[in-house]
Amino acid sequence: MKIIIIGAGFTGTQLAKRLINGKNDVVLIDNDETTVRHASNRLDCNVIHADGNNLDTLEEAGIETADALVCVTSNDEVNMITCSLVDSVYPKILKIARVRNYAYYVNTNTAQEKHASKLSSENRHLYGIDFMIHPDVEAAQAIVNAVEHGAITDSLQFENSSYELIRLTVEEGSRLDGIALQNLRKLTETHFLVSYVESNGETSLPSGSTIIHGGDCLGLLMNRSDLPEMLSFCGSKVKDVKKIALVGASRIGLIVAEKLITKESSSKIKKFFGLKSRFSQNFVIVDSNEANAKAASEKFPHTKVFCSDVTEEGFIEEEGIDKFDLVICATPNYEMNMVMAAYIESLGVENSIALVANSAFGEVARKIGIEVAVPIRDSVIDSIMSHLRGDSVTGIHSVNGGSLEIAEIIVPEESEVKGKALKDIAENGKFLVLLVQKQNEQNFLVPGGNTILEAGDKIVLIINASENEHVMKKFGTEL
Repeated sequence: MKIIIIGAGFTGTQLAKRLINGKNDVVLIDNDETTVRHASNRLDCNVIHADGNNLDTLEEAGIETADALVCVTSNDEVNMITCSLVDSVYPKILKIARVRNYAYYVNTNTAQEKHASKLSSENRHLYGIDFMIHPDVEAAQAIVNAVEHGAITDSLQFENSSYELIRLTVEEGSRLDGIALQNLRKLTETHFLVSYVESNGETSLPSGSTIIHGGDCLGLLMNRSDLPEMLSFCGSKVKDVKKIALVGASRIGLIVAEKLITKESSSKIKKFFGLKSRFSQNFVIVDSNEANAKAASEKFPHTKVFCSDVTEEGFIEEEGIDKFDLVICATPNYEMNMVMAAYIESLGVENSIALVANSAFGEVARKIGIEVAVPIRDSVIDSIMSHLRGDSVTGIHSVNGGSLEIAEIIVPEESEVKGKALKDIAENGKFLVLLVQKQNEQNFLVPGGNTILEAGDKIVLIINASENEHVMKKFGTEL
């Protein structure tokens, strides 16, 4: 597959790296000479120093034979115009644009839905963009998901499934410390699956003989209702989260606040925490920017909003924030989010969530005691990869900096695994099939070795990243 990427910043280069590792033909274009030089030294692909929104440049890069165009420059208008330009001449090419302006994102989606029948009948997309990616929406949803789990860990949810992939730390001296995976079933009748193990800085797909040690992190696939029991085995427990402070009222903060504050008594949030009153009464917002604080106050009139710097001496104690159950640091300054979260925890707050730049910072955040780190840039790359995989792939999620990849796949008719049992296609250490949703069935199930895959089945795989190309080809969904 040939992909042209406009913009050689962090997202562009990391996306290019993942595509190159998948043996794809990648061309990277940027108009900044220094950025191009750095990218050329790091990537084994064609890197061009030019304006990406120039049709002559794109044609020299081979746009007429490309399968996809991905625009991830820092300028929304350039990304959108470039897609429109290419669409006018090469409409069959898949076009993806990252757009940070929330108004563009919302208005485009609204217009797309309003005129869906007309656009679909003419096989058209607004602005010629097949998929518009908004980083803030992806990151905000990840933060809300973490809050729903008491902010004790990272979690990955799957559509139409009660199962989630939850990352839990095994405490020394707990019931899981020193046990082999093959003996876990003796502890409980609860249905779960150990999907991966992080030990001594390495992440791997486990086998029955894998020994769990205190300090290891496990990726557990389980029904969300079984979380308290599994936490107990790991030496921890679900924490009661009733009072939340949100630091940062810029775009991501406002999306998070809207999703949490407007939850009514019947919502998942209230059921999980057992709240009887409106969530906004136990929720405060803090932002040092006067305009941001004013906007938050107007949007959420029943919520207490402070215009202040949380690191100012005495502020946290004066306002009682050190007595809160959870602090979410979601400012646009990702490094400061880590510092603030760690500082606030040192004052007595038990749980924290920090918005960070990428998974590398996420690892640092966890090592200094921050429970959940949400990497905004990785979420964008995962979303783009999902769209590049085609209609058979409905979701891509990287795990621990990309050492593992989780793929949600609809088994295509031409797949070599069609009609075969899982035990007959298994390859130890390369992939695991976590969930299967059979055609015409509403729910996912955790499969066994005798489960037979058929065309149209929806499955969730966890894949060793070094084997990604091989596994995707095996399931008929290679790029």
